Amino acid sequence: MQKNNPLHGVTLEMMIIELEAHFGWESLYNLLPVNCFSNNPSMQSCLKFFRKTPWARAKLETIYLNTFSYS
Repeated sequence: MQKNNPLHGVTLEMMIIELEAHFGWESLYNLLPVNCFSNNPSMQSCLKFFRKTPWARAKLETIYLNTFSYS
């Protein structure tokens, strides 16, 4: 049951779009220094990286939850 999961229904793409709109690529890089945020950032490169890198995705999810706390 996903009822208590705050990320239920939130896709990786949605997270990146909302975080980029809120912070911008440069500030996202300052929060989470990964190349896909600094070296010619694009949605495609970010999706590819975060899908293959569990530790980075976990940090991105934490940033998202801390930024957009809906409780």
